[in-house]
Amino acid sequence: MHFEEITYEEDGPIGTITLNRPHDGNMFTPRMCHEIRDCIDGIRRETRTRVIVVTGAGEKFFCIGGRKEGMQDTLLYAGVLPTLEMYEAIDKLQKPVIASVNGFAVGGGNVLHVVCDITIAKDSAMFRQVGPMMGSFDGGYGTWYLEDLIGKKRAKEMWYRNPKLTARQALEWGLVNHVVPDAELKDFTRKIALEIADRGAFALASIKASFNARHGGVSGLSRMAHDLLLRGYLDSREHTELAAAFAGRRAPEASEFGH
Repeated sequence: MHFEEITYEEDGPIGTITLNRPHDGNMFTPRMCHEIRDCIDGIRRETRTRVIVVTGAGEKFFCIGGRKEGMQDTLLYAGVLPTLEMYEAIDKLQKPVIASVNGFAVGGGNVLHVVCDITIAKDSAMFRQVGPMMGSFDGGYGTWYLEDLIGKKRAKEMWYRNPKLTARQALEWGLVNHVVPDAELKDFTRKIALEIADRGAFALASIKASFNARHGGVSGLSRMAHDLLLRGYLDSREHTELAAAFAGRRAPEASEFGH
């Protein structure tokens, strides 16, 4: 696939999505959101990669939010920056996603790493939510998931006061998993990704779906039952017998059930 505002490359079992607008803080645009969604849709359909890394181009910015230009003049969905397309794609992907935070993670950029499964930050990274001080807000992933990570009181403080958190403060709060020297971020991220890639892909998919089912409602439960259980059932003797019995207009042989 060809992309204009992100890059995607594979390194063995690791796929890396890079937000590629460093001149503008790697800010989301409608095109970038859709490109990330489309890229992940392609990743979901292949078995080469087992872990995905999300990072920003350059040395200063992971992502500092989204540009509001380019949407239609309407109160309907076409008039909203399609960040949910991107967040949902990451959340539903059956592979672990690591955020490798190489700089400022602000606004939607902070939500982006929160939605990822693991966050690794370099020492000079900074984290902040800025919506209420600049006329914006996040009504879902940036609140519910943030509360899961750092607790309700701290999540509310991030949104109400908009404090700047250093990488070390973010680690203390539980917002990130690891903080490493700036020069070691890429190598350390790759080390963790390769370690995870050695784990069972189906087991990891099941674990991620189990975590997501809590907030996912019927969609979350469907990811468990349909995506993870149905394929195995279709290979069972029970399915084969029931399908053959239906096609042959006969009663099924119950001794085949449960195998």
